[in-house]
Amino acid sequence: MDRESGEVRATKEAMTWGSLLASARLGASAPQTTPAMGRSEFQRDFDRIVFSSAFRRLQDKTQVFPLAESDYVRTRLTHSLEASSVGRSLGTLVGAGLRERYREIDDLGVSPSDIGAIVAAACLAHDIGNPPFGHSGEDAIRLFFATHASGHDLLAPLSEAQRADFLQFEGNAQGFRILTRLQSPDNRGGLQLTLATLGAFTKYPRAARHGTMEKAISLRKHGFMEAEEEYFAEIAHGLGLGHRAQGIWVRHPLAYLVEAADDICYHVVDVEDAYRLGILRYEDVEGVLAGIIDDAGLAHRLGAMCDDKGRIEYLRARSINALVEQAAHRFLAIESELRAGGHDVALLSEVSAAKGMQALRALGEQRIYMAPPVVEIEAAGFEVLAGLLAVFGGAIEAQARDQLNARDRMRLKLIPPQFLGPNGGVHPDPYQRLLRLTDFVSGMTDTYAVSLYKKVTGISLPGG
Repeated sequence: MDRESGEVRATKEAMTWGSLLASARLGASAPQTTPAMGRSEFQRDFDRIVFSSAFRRLQDKTQVFPLAESDYVRTRLTHSLEASSVGRSLGTLVGAGLRERYREIDDLGVSPSDIGAIVAAACLAHDIGNPPFGHSGEDAIRLFFATHASGHDLLAPLSEAQRADFLQFEGNAQGFRILTRLQSPDNRGGLQLTLATLGAFTKYPRAARHGTMEKAISLRKHGFMEAEEEYFAEIAHGLGLGHRAQGIWVRHPLAYLVEAADDICYHVVDVEDAYRLGILRYEDVEGVLAGIIDDAGLAHRLGAMCDDKGRIEYLRARSINALVEQAAHRFLAIESELRAGGHDVALLSEVSAAKGMQALRALGEQRIYMAPPVVEIEAAGFEVLAGLLAVFGGAIEAQARDQLNARDRMRLKLIPPQFLGPNGGVHPDPYQRLLRLTDFVSGMTDTYAVSLYKKVTGISLPGG
């Protein structure tokens, strides 16, 4: 990789599917010897994620429409389930094609449905690290550390690489931390997922300290924090991922399918939700979704349906199916290049319906994401998250300096023990203190964040 230009170059040796589909578990002391009845190791990954507390909290985290009054629109939980369903279809289609090409996959005993299960599990967890208020929540945390006076104070003792984790706070990296450290914290490796699933989950296999990289889709963000880089290096070694530079690896090929599943669900269902909320008209939605579906009889089929709601649901299903087939076909066409690390662009930018996807993105940016209900709540989210970080960050630092006052003592009692330090105190390492602070705040649901902010700032009182 050219560090000056950010240009991605192919690695010397292509990665092999025999390594990329490794079922060894991060942190497990010994391999699984007796397979679970009827479940592969990758299906067990899916189940571990489903039953995690971090996954349950997605039921009250924003997808696009924060704190929506309608019970129809998607939350992060329903979006993750839908993306997982699409990911399973993508992975199974691709798996069937790969198994025909490579004997090594058959020798491993890995079936197309196993590859579908890897992608499904990675998709299920892809948003597990998102803070309250969606992507604006990430912006709010970054802005706090970049501009708020107390944010600067908190960062002062940290190294440049450590500061980058907070100045460029990223839900993907927080998600990797949740899966490998915060869930089941008594285990080395957290949930101890398989290396294949963790590799597919990590869409951005680099550290934050490298700054902005625009040329390669896999390097535009960072996928793990300084604290977890050792874990990712272990995963990369076990999978045989190509190594571009210190702290930068080649993306696992199945991560391109995870990205495609997310993008398909994100863009297609956003217009459906916007229609149900009255933000978009039927004509707006029909035009963009019909542009993805190559079917001369589509107009006749829509005309035979009794209402616009049913037509929108039909268009959504047909467009998702078309994109899944095209993305799987494109992946199989370039998978050898992906294994060599030399083709680093989004799959959906190269399918036949690419222009239709561009139209969907444009409609979202112009009419959905800038809609007043979205902007108003997201703007409030900046105040809520900055306020919580300032209040609890100040209390934690006061205890670290042995300068606690009565107010800070009360605030510390509101922080669960796992977000503090050993023996009921705060962690002696300032980087670890700050990680625990962002773990606490970013892990909140939308409703809890608003409620706690109101209480600690005196806007509302219990029973008031």
